[in-house]
Amino acid sequence: MNALNISDYTQTLGRQAKAASALMAKASTATKNSALRQLAALLRANVQALQSDNAKDLERAMAAGLAAPMVDRLKLTPQVIETCAQGCEQLAAMPDLIGEIMGLKQQPSGIRVGQMRVPIGVFGMIFESRPNVTIEAASLSIKSGNACILRGGSEAIESNKALAQLVQQALVKSGLPVDAVQLVQTTDREVVGHLIALPQYVDVIIPRGGKGLIERISRDAKVPVIKHLDGNCHVYVDDPCDLEMAVAVADNAKTSKYSPCNAAEGLLVAAGVAAEFLPKIGAIYAAKGVEMRCDAEALALLAKVPGANSRPATEQDWYEEYLAPIISIKVVAGVDEAIAHINRYSSHHTDAILTRDHMHAQQFLREVDSASVMVNTSTRFADGFEFGLGAEIGISTDKFHARGPVGLEGLTSLKYVVLGQGEVRT
Repeated sequence: MNALNISDYTQTLGRQAKAASALMAKASTATKNSALRQLAALLRANVQALQSDNAKDLERAMAAGLAAPMVDRLKLTPQVIETCAQGCEQLAAMPDLIGEIMGLKQQPSGIRVGQMRVPIGVFGMIFESRPNVTIEAASLSIKSGNACILRGGSEAIESNKALAQLVQQALVKSGLPVDAVQLVQTTDREVVGHLIALPQYVDVIIPRGGKGLIERISRDAKVPVIKHLDGNCHVYVDDPCDLEMAVAVADNAKTSKYSPCNAAEGLLVAAGVAAEFLPKIGAIYAAKGVEMRCDAEALALLAKVPGANSRPATEQDWYEEYLAPIISIKVVAGVDEAIAHINRYSSHHTDAILTRDHMHAQQFLREVDSASVMVNTSTRFADGFEFGLGAEIGISTDKFHARGPVGLEGLTSLKYVVLGQGEVRT
């Protein structure tokens, strides 16, 4: 496609999505749920065909020398497809939020004022690698009564096309507009620039991928963006705490998986428990090959741990999202210093306190300025499925309506509704 055609193509996608969004907004709960169940059935009936299309993407990715973890993310195994189908059924079983009226209050004038939950309208989603995101985004869009335009990574184009086709079949079978879910059919990167500059058609853009992609979209978009750039998450071990629990949680938060955005990248330890806690967690990190970048006090306490890979931290280490077996460690005076450190250096994604002090826990919850704040549990729980949202479309570290894992509610807006009986303003 040349530049002119790309512009026309993107405009057409936008126009079609806008028209479909009006029909989706008034679709009944039963119709939307029917589409989701149809989609689950179609996914299960087409496992072999989907794997055959997926094989083309995998072959191309390996020939291009894509890193093994990236190739792994591309795979549409029978298990991945079944998980997608179950996700559709779970969403169909969830209550429909659209049309719900909240907080209706009588005013002195006689009018009653409340808020109604409504779809956002049209969202554009730009994502990389994992083709199952096509189904997650489409199913959330259907349930929330929105229309969406999906632009997956070029490395998964055949898989995404096959999945999007099944979505559109499910829509048509249920009497919903075929354009309610549209996949960008070209791998030309120019489409992204056009898609994020269509405020007349697109109400919000959701990027899901690497930092470079999200920075570019945040910089260039002419429509609002729901985003998170980094997951520099912290675990603060307080004085007093249950040391055994603190060791188990600090281990899980860092080492259960290194690549997710909710893995802990910073460990803060209260001076009162540091001498007892740090050698214990240090031995576990050493055994698992985790490099520890420490302030002087933590470094001295870890020096006696056999095989500990510890070294002095630089100022940049406190800001770093490693996504690797590396963690920054600092000894702090107490909860006030821990909160100040987190609010200065964290990416405002997820931060946890491990404590036995109720007042410290309450202070941490109130004062830490992050999308998810936790007490006595692992940062790895910061996830839409774990939060009971059914599915998530991403994680937001923004401060407008969607913050933290973005599920159905994050794809809706509120409008004021006013009910009267002929009142006039005097």
